[in-house]
Amino acid sequence: MKRQIHHSNPKQNYAKLILKGFCMGAADIVPGVSGGTMAFILGIYKELVESISSFDAKFIKLISQMRIKDAMEHFSWQFLAAIGSGILIAILSCAKILEWLLQNRPALIWSFFFGLILASVFIVARGLEKWSLPTLMAALSGGFFTFFLVGMMPAKTPDTWWFLFFSGAIAICAMILPGISGAFILVLIGKYHYILSAVNNRDLLTLFLVLAGAGAGLLTFVHLLKWLFNKYNDLTLAILTGFLVGSLRKIWPWKSTYNTIHGTGNDLAATVQVNIMPSSWNTGLIMEVLLIFTGFLIIFSMDYLAKKKK
Repeated sequence: MKRQIHHSNPKQNYAKLILKGFCMGAADIVPGVSGGTMAFILGIYKELVESISSFDAKFIKLISQMRIKDAMEHFSWQFLAAIGSGILIAILSCAKILEWLLQNRPALIWSFFFGLILASVFIVARGLEKWSLPTLMAALSGGFFTFFLVGMMPAKTPDTWWFLFFSGAIAICAMILPGISGAFILVLIGKYHYILSAVNNRDLLTLFLVLAGAGAGLLTFVHLLKWLFNKYNDLTLAILTGFLVGSLRKIWPWKSTYNTIHGTGNDLAATVQVNIMPSSWNTGLIMEVLLIFTGFLIIFSMDYLAKKKK
């Protein structure tokens, strides 16, 4: 399925796509928040899956036949280039800021994203044509799976080239799924802080290995997603809705740390935490609650404006 960008003001459209990619990239940096969730929130998830899956056997065949123009018309490179540019800009510009916030003001980050994802649960669930026993069971299965996944303890793993390649592949598969954070998967396999440091220190070899794995994982996994949407749209959306609900466990803003992996220092990504209720009202709690409502209202405002535009 070809997807081309045809608008009277293409520059404005590309700017919007770059901004949406930026939002996805910023979300991907935060362990517990999925870039796929942000794509869902921004209304580009299915187009993203379709566009990535246009890099297929037909595209490779056209390239091998030197039919470059036909190949580029088949491949949705304009959409992906705009989204990819935004993601890259976010990773390069926001990594240090978000790393500092996660270390020093984590509740502010969690609060805002908690509001975003809580609201997006209702938006995604509304996309089903109808709820039935199978879709309800699918949603519950997705919810329980993610709930227990995000409660797992991080592990210590090697820094070898093959494991960095594997880390990129498994993280990108999670990253494209709403509700399952690619960054959190990196936390679980003990590579989040290592790769974030590689971004900040411009460790090109490490980044190349991770990106190579991500590319291989993405091109494989996205074709499965496309097939699922085409054959089992409601069941797929129901599972994704469950993923979103289950992921709320990880991004609950108020936590208490009860264990830290040996040798990781103050790395927040390597801590084991339990969710708690805030003990008393204070200025910090009021700000966190306001951020939850802000995130919630942003999603419903965007949904309202999108419907009004249609």
